[in-house]
Amino acid sequence: MTLRRLVLWRHGETDYNASGRMQGHIDSHLTEIGRNQARFAVPALARFSPDVIVSSDLRRAMDTATTFSTAVGVPLRVDKRLRETNLGLWQGKTGAEIDVEWPGGRAEWQTDATWTPPGGESRVEVAARATEVVGTLDEGTDETAVLCAHGGLITALTGSLLELPVANWWQLGGIGNCHWTVLARRETSGMAWRLIGYNVGITG
Repeated sequence: MTLRRLVLWRHGETDYNASGRMQGHIDSHLTEIGRNQARFAVPALARFSPDVIVSSDLRRAMDTATTFSTAVGVPLRVDKRLRETNLGLWQGKTGAEIDVEWPGGRAEWQTDATWTPPGGESRVEVAARATEVVGTLDEGTDETAVLCAHGGLITALTGSLLELPVANWWQLGGIGNCHWTVLARRETSGMAWRLIGYNVGITG
């Protein structure tokens, strides 16, 4: 095992973020604000000296990751297991529209990581596939990896890697566009991860 640090980086603002619509697996585009957010984040993320960056295969994450990879020359891999939660029938809808069609559904989804949106997947399922990516990195030679992904996935993966009770995952706050979370391993802690920073970002 060589992986010692993970930086979980959310993509920049998208057209769906700007209009308040749920994205999930919909392949939305970065706005100009989102592209600038990615550029502004490069110097801060470069200080982690990552060996590799792994991105979700959704365009908003790949475009964000490519900005960093191109600027600092870090190899970029793409892994569809880092996709955002599949939100099923909720995808493309606003919160208000969901509340009309599925009263109480969003509140249940936000507080229960085992709950599944209609036709979608739970956060527990999302964490399981994302954890597989971390396991693959553990088998390599990279010490620091940046995973460029999505807010829901980052929250779920953080809860899973920290071995928090699933019932408490909802207490982890959301992740802002182009903000990041840092987890690290201590030599004395074996395989256990500890939280170094959560929802960290810059303004620009």
